[in-house]
Amino acid sequence: MTKRTSAKYKIDRRMGENIWGRPKSPVNRREYGPGQHGQRRKGKVSDFGLQLRAKQKLKGYYGDLTEKQFKGIFVAAERVRGDTGENLIGLLERRLDAVVYRAKFVATVFAARQFVNHGHVTVNGQRVNIPSYRVKEGDLIEVRQKSKQLAVVLEAVGLAERDVPDYIEVDHSKMTCTFVRIPGLGDVPYPVQMEPNLVIEYYAQN
Repeated sequence: MTKRTSAKYKIDRRMGENIWGRPKSPVNRREYGPGQHGQRRKGKVSDFGLQLRAKQKLKGYYGDLTEKQFKGIFVAAERVRGDTGENLIGLLERRLDAVVYRAKFVATVFAARQFVNHGHVTVNGQRVNIPSYRVKEGDLIEVRQKSKQLAVVLEAVGLAERDVPDYIEVDHSKMTCTFVRIPGLGDVPYPVQMEPNLVIEYYAQN
C-alpha cells in the first residue's frame, strides 16, 4: 500500500466516515477509529470538537491540504463578497487538482495532485504543474496527448462510483473538460455532509 493510499484510508477511519464514497474504504467494514482504543465509547463532542472535525473533514477531502494552504483559502474566501462558506467551497473546487478529479481523469484527489504535479495537464493549451492553480470560468483543461493512454486515466474514466457534476463539461473521447461555473455547496457531489459554516466558526474563534 502506498503512502498516499494509506493516508487516504487513515483519514476515513479518523473521521469515521467514507468521505470520498470509495467502495474499499475501511469505514464500510467498521466505523470506529484506528488503534487499540478505536472502539471506545464516544463521549459528547464539544462545539469546538464539531468545528475542528468539520475543518479536518473538508481539508482532508481535498487531499489532506496543509493547515497553511487551507487557512489561505479560507482567508481568500472571506475577502470575496458574499457568503464565506459558499465562497470557500467555490475556491476549493477551482483548484486544478479538484477539477481533474471531478472530470474523472484520475480515480482519487490524491492521484489528481500527483497527475498535475507530473505535468500531465494543460490549461488553455499551457502546461500547468501546480495542483493549487485556480481555474476560471471558461478555462479548458486537457490531459496532454502523451498521457491520454495512461492506465490510471483509462481506469478512472470507467469508474461507475461517481458522476461528473454539471458545473464541469467533459469530453472523455478527447480527454478535455471546461470549467463552466463556480459551484455552491449544494452543487458539489460530496458523499458525506460538509459543513463550511462550522469551519467559519472555527476560524472565528481560533
